[in-house]
Amino acid sequence: MLVDESVDYRLVKKLRTEGFDIISVLEKHRSIKDKAVLELAKKHNAVLLTEDSDFGEWVFSHKEKSVGVIFLRYKPIDIEKISHSLVHILNTYKDTLANKFAVIKVNKIRIRDI
Repeated sequence: MLVDESVDYRLVKKLRTEGFDIISVLEKHRSIKDKAVLELAKKHNAVLLTEDSDFGEWVFSHKEKSVGVIFLRYKPIDIEKISHSLVHILNTYKDTLANKFAVIKVNKIRIRDI
C-alpha cells in the first residue's frame, strides 16, 4: 500500500504494526505532485491511501483507472476509530481494492468501481 503524505502518520504506524507493507510518500518522496503519487502507486502495483479529495478528481475526471484509491474522511478526534475501521476493511477487502475507489468514514464504507 502506498500512503500519501496527507494521511496522519499515526495511521502509517498502526498499519505497519498490523503487518501491512507500507510505502510512505512522506518518508521517501516528500512533496511530490499528485500525478507522481499515482505513478508511484502504479509502479508498485499498490493501492493508494489518502486524505486528499483531489485523487477522486484524478480517478474520475482524468480517467486514472489503473490504481485503487482509499479515501479517508474523519475528524481528528476520531483517529482511533478510523484506525480500527481501516484495519478491519483492509483485512476484509484487501484482495478486491485494486481499480476501486473506496471512501471510508468512521461508521461507513463506500466502494465504487473506477
